[in-house]
Amino acid sequence: MSTWNSLPRAAFDLETTGRNSRSARIVTASVTVVDAGGEVIKEHEWLADPGVEIPTEASDVHGITTEQARREGRPAAEVTRELAAVLQELFDDGVPVIAFNASYDFTVLAAESARYGVPQLSRFPVLDPYIMNKQVDRYRKGKRTLTALCEEYGINLDNAHTSAADALATLRMLDAMAGKFPKLRMPAANLHQLQVEWASAQAADFQSYLRKTKPAAVIEGDWPVLPPEDASRGDF
Repeated sequence: MSTWNSLPRAAFDLETTGRNSRSARIVTASVTVVDAGGEVIKEHEWLADPGVEIPTEASDVHGITTEQARREGRPAAEVTRELAAVLQELFDDGVPVIAFNASYDFTVLAAESARYGVPQLSRFPVLDPYIMNKQVDRYRKGKRTLTALCEEYGINLDNAHTSAADALATLRMLDAMAGKFPKLRMPAANLHQLQVEWASAQAADFQSYLRKTKPAAVIEGDWPVLPPEDASRGDF
C-alpha cells in the first residue's frame, strides 16, 4: 500500500487580515502541487481584495497593505470560489493537501465560503505537520512555528509569511519529518483519521493544563476545521 509521501501531494497556505480564523479574511492564497518525487508541477497564487481594512499588524507580517489589495487584488468572492475549486479537485483526485496548523487555514476558507455562497470542501485527506510534530516529538522544547521547524529540519524558508513560500516550505518540512519519523509514513486517509484523534487529545491536554490557573479556559480540538460560529474575539 502506497504511503502519502511516495505519491503526488499538495500544500495550501493563506495570509489573512487577522488571527481569529472565523472572522479573518483572505489576503493571499497559494496551492503548490508536487509529483511523487517532490518536483513542483503546479503553482496557484491569488491576491484578494478582502473587502475590509487590513490591520497594520497583519500587513507587518505578510507585507500586503489595504491600498495594495484594493489596487491589485481580485474580488474576495472570486478568489474564494477559485481557491475552493482547486482544493476540491485535489481532494476528489485523492491528493492529500498539506497545511501547517490546518484548522486555521481551513476555518478561514470555510467562513469565506459561507460568506460568499461557495460550497464547503470535503477536506479529506488533509495532512498537518503542526499536529503531527506535537504527536511524534511531544517532548521537543521551543516554538513549533513553521519557521522554527523548518530551521530544525534544514528547510530553506525564503520570504517567510508569503503564502507561496510557506506552502512549499510546509511540504518540504513534512517530507523531512516523515524521514525522521517512519510512523508517519502510511496512506494519507489513515493519517488523516489519526490526526483527528491527535488534535482532540492535544487540545484536551492543553485545556486541562490551562484550567489549573484559568478554570474557564476552552481549547477547541476540532480538526481540520472549526465549527462555524460567531466570532467572539477580535483580530489581533
